Amino acid sequence: MPSHLILGGARSGKSRHAEALAHARNLEVVVIATAQALDAEMAQRIARHQADRPTGWTTVEAPIALAHSLHTHDAPETCIVVDCITLWLSNLFGALDDHSLLTDTVESGILVEETNALLDLIPSLKCDVIFVANEIGLGLVPETPLGRAFRDEAGRLNQRLAQRCDRVTFIAAGLPLHLK
Repeated sequence: MPSHLILGGARSGKSRHAEALAHARNLEVVVIATAQALDAEMAQRIARHQADRPTGWTTVEAPIALAHSLHTHDAPETCIVVDCITLWLSNLFGALDDHSLLTDTVESGILVEETNALLDLIPSLKCDVIFVANEIGLGLVPETPLGRAFRDEAGRLNQRLAQRCDRVTFIAAGLPLHLK
């Protein structure tokens, strides 16, 4: 089934665009949310996203096991919105036992296992799926080695997702630019 990656910066309109596409498909919609409410401000952001979604949509929280959640909810006549890949990657970084393992090319356990599981699953999905991800490579170079490793891995993951997805759209100022 069709897969779509929507990229953009913070507050660019990525989630709104993904939700509009999902709504227009007239299918059952499942939102796989990857954010974790680790502080009050993030809890408010999550609540705002939940309130903006149409009633009748199912929300599933999957901060780590994204491929498993996608597989579990994969069904014809379903559209799954994954919001967001970048927060999921951040959760994977947080789950690493040893940040000293992060080098120019991340090759550490859970990160490799979960990203490969996701990427390997995409071609076999029966549902429509829309992935939302931040394009963070357009900003300043992060000050810390961990920040640089995260930025680099997010860029690599976005590239790998873009290769596997049927469509790729970049959102800037709420306007879609179709890349693929």
